[in-house]
Amino acid sequence: MFYLPRLFVYHCDTIPGSTDSERFKVMEYRLLKQIINPAMIATFVFGILLALTPGVVDWSAGWWYVKLLCVLLLMGLHGAMSKWRREFMEDRNTRSQQFYRIANEIPTVLLVIIVIMVVVRPF
Repeated sequence: MFYLPRLFVYHCDTIPGSTDSERFKVMEYRLLKQIINPAMIATFVFGILLALTPGVVDWSAGWWYVKLLCVLLLMGLHGAMSKWRREFMEDRNTRSQQFYRIANEIPTVLLVIIVIMVVVRPF
C-alpha cells in the first residue's frame, strides 16, 4: 500500500496506450493482486485470531478502538486503490499526480497512529 500510489503518480505522466502505460498497468496489477491482497488477508486472519485470544485486548481501553478505526480506514483506502487501478487499466484516470502524492502519505500516517496506539496505549 505504500508503493501503489507512487506507481499511480508515475503512471499519470504516461500517454494512455503507450508502452510505458502498459508496463505500469502490469506493475500495478501484480503489486495489488500478488502482494497487497494476500498481505491484507493474512493481516485480517492473524489480527482476528489475536483479538479473539483471551486476555490480549483490554476491550475497555480507548486505544483499541482508535487502532480499529485506522485499520478500517486502511481497508477503505485499499478499496479505493483497487478502483483507481481499474481506472488506469481502462485508461480512464482523471486524477492528478498531486492527488496520488497525497494518497501516498495516508497509509504511512495511519500506520504511525496504529503503532503508537499499540505501543504507548495512551488511553
